[in-house]
Amino acid sequence: MNLPLSDPTLLAQDIPEILTARLRSSGQAVCIRFSHRGDLLASGTTKGTIAIFDLETNGVARKLKGHTAGRAIQSLSWDKSGRYLLSSSIDWKIVLWDLQDGSRLHTVNLGAPVYIAQLHPSGISQCVAALYEYRPVLVDFSTKQAKQHPLPNSPKRAAHEDGSDKPDAKLFTTVAVFTPSGSHIITGTTKGWLNVIHTATREVVYSTRLCAKPILLIRLSSSGRDLLVNASDTIIRTIKLPDFSDPNLQPDSINLEVEHKFQDVVNRLSWNHVSFSSTADYVMASTLMNHDIYIWERGHGSLVKILEGPKEELGAVEWHPTRPFVAACGVESGKIHIWGINTPQRWSALAPDFAEVEENEEYIEREDEFDIQPDEELRQRMLDQEDEEVDVLSVDVGQLEREGVMKGSAAAEVFRMPVLVGADESDSEDEMVAIGTGQFRRKSTAREDSEFLEGEDGEGGAVAGTKRRRGE
Repeated sequence: MNLPLSDPTLLAQDIPEILTARLRSSGQAVCIRFSHRGDLLASGTTKGTIAIFDLETNGVARKLKGHTAGRAIQSLSWDKSGRYLLSSSIDWKIVLWDLQDGSRLHTVNLGAPVYIAQLHPSGISQCVAALYEYRPVLVDFSTKQAKQHPLPNSPKRAAHEDGSDKPDAKLFTTVAVFTPSGSHIITGTTKGWLNVIHTATREVVYSTRLCAKPILLIRLSSSGRDLLVNASDTIIRTIKLPDFSDPNLQPDSINLEVEHKFQDVVNRLSWNHVSFSSTADYVMASTLMNHDIYIWERGHGSLVKILEGPKEELGAVEWHPTRPFVAACGVESGKIHIWGINTPQRWSALAPDFAEVEENEEYIEREDEFDIQPDEELRQRMLDQEDEEVDVLSVDVGQLEREGVMKGSAAAEVFRMPVLVGADESDSEDEMVAIGTGQFRRKSTAREDSEFLEGEDGEGGAVAGTKRRRGE
């Protein structure tokens, strides 16, 4: 929507209000993730496929298929440029995708179902993954054969505590994320411990216990100074983080104290998924066995909004990185539901003398309003317009800086994913056929299925296969 046509008072709102759209692709969506610029939304399904939605059109821009069929996608992670996507699944694999052509740069078998995996903030050279009943691993993609480095499960205990030199029985890591600088990794365990691990040494430098129940999910704000923790004790916690990028930071000075606790003390609701708002001023959570989304304000810890929508339980929820825009997965239908702000257009913004009327009014025509212009004058106007050169290649540096793509004179990598023609919404995977490595389009009656080739992939390395794309 054109911003000048919107009411400025509505643009100032920072909380979504109503259900505005639904996105549907083949398969049942179980996890979603916005790109850092917010122009794309990645969706993983129970069938092991991934759909990339273009949020300008709400259409499917690309479909990816590289995990074992029938094994659900567990997590998705974007790099900052928006070109690379990391996916994890219960099929024990993580896949690093290049969205330029939909190819698989790396496919790594971690030896256990993957809870969650995240790319390193500085690039695609590393990722961290939390595994089912196993130690988390730090994966190095810098070599042709990806290397796996195990990380500790056990927390760092004081020397006087009993059993500090012995590994904790049945204590496993359920979630792991990088700090914004990538210098540390924060993990949560099945016994309520938060561990801070130094990335370079792969040793636990700080631990604190939040509760006795498993930690289900931890999320960092866009600034990296706030931590959101969802545990199975029905309490959502926010924690202020120190600046881990500070080279003078000492492990003894780290102290992770709970800032706020959010819970439903009346109904004792449990939470499926949690997320920060784009500015970290609000905390959002989807509810177990319920179709509502709760939004709290962090300043006072009060409940400010309950988003109502489809009559089904909601799973993963995500807040757009820059706009009051929320997406959530329906547990039963697998559809992606979108909440936003209803912004009626202000047509009076088109021209200063344009006025909106409530009902029809008599219009008095000006004397020269519809006069016929001479043909020579009209022809000359057309010729003048044809002589104008339209520049469609130059990059507007000012616009990129406003969008956060470029900072100062140093330009970050700008990537625009090419849209795969024909990969539209589909209710059935049988309607989509492979035309290359990780690339699909809808079946056509004009060609046989045997004419389409699917690339072969090798674990831990680049994909070698025939790529055939429309328009090349």
